[in-house]
Amino acid sequence: MVSGMASWSFLTNHARALLCIAHDPGVRLRDIAALVGITERSAHDIVTDLVDAGYVVKDKDGRRNRYRIQEHLPLRDPISPERTIGEILDLLVGVNADRRQPDIATPHHG
Repeated sequence: MVSGMASWSFLTNHARALLCIAHDPGVRLRDIAALVGITERSAHDIVTDLVDAGYVVKDKDGRRNRYRIQEHLPLRDPISPERTIGEILDLLVGVNADRRQPDIATPHHG
């Protein structure tokens, strides 16, 4: 293992929680907490931040919550403010691969 690897991460806990939601819009807070490696209270606070900022919309689905990511919104990052949440999710995990337009670089046969 590379020394110091566990002491930092490229993605913030907010980004990791957003990735959990992207993978499973019905994900539970306790599952986000376990996957991200934080307390359930911290997961709640992070999801609340994302909802309050408008990046995620929370809908009640019976006793559970379902989340919708507002992919068109700009990334909250001074380095690349022109990027959207959806573009970053595509880059990180390809969650929108099935909705993506055909790549113009893809060769067409026939």
